[in-house]
Amino acid sequence: MATTHAVTDRAIDAIKQMILVGELGPGHRLPPEKELAERVGVSRNSLREAVKALSVIRVLDVRQGDGTYVTSLAPELLVESLAFMLDLHQGSAEGQILEVRRLLEPVAVEQACARLGDEDFAVLEQLMVDISEHSSVEELVAADLAFHQRITSRCPNAYLSSMLEGLASATARARTWRGLTEDSAVESTLAEHRRILDALRAGRADLARVHTAAHIAAVESWIQRGADAG
Repeated sequence: MATTHAVTDRAIDAIKQMILVGELGPGHRLPPEKELAERVGVSRNSLREAVKALSVIRVLDVRQGDGTYVTSLAPELLVESLAFMLDLHQGSAEGQILEVRRLLEPVAVEQACARLGDEDFAVLEQLMVDISEHSSVEELVAADLAFHQRITSRCPNAYLSSMLEGLASATARARTWRGLTEDSAVESTLAEHRRILDALRAGRADLARVHTAAHIAAVESWIQRGADAG
């Protein structure tokens, strides 16, 4: 006899298949609960559990009194569940999350290079001007996040840029501690950002990729030194 979990998984797979074959698309309303449960071959309770699970990961949108709809399935919406999981692991997995950023973000920066315009460069320059040795740690981290997100938002791969936004937020705590404990944090961050920005402005996507990897690796090294000291 199938377990409740297995039956719910079957319902999830059935709804997923309906989306994959185009029977359901972004914004489409699911068939009535009774009809869909009979079609899938599960109880209405199991179907409700499947719908609940898919709504949590932002595939379905349950509208009370109206029905259940497929969301827009936009990359930034679907990646929210990843960001949520990363938030739960803050403080225990920053090193591993930074490693993922180091592997992915340089690629996004390289792809974004040709898509950055004068307005983007003006914003990036201003983010650097706004930071000085008198800036608070919170201001430094906010500027660092904005700097990276401005660049990666121009990456043509929407899934990659959305994923990196979640990863960047998940490592903000590590950067805050770096700012609190490393005397040269502001100077180092500005110098690293300057190398990335100059490479992008020069159209050197290959250099921007290298400098981005080095920038993230610097924070990784700081975390490792702290772990070794502890």
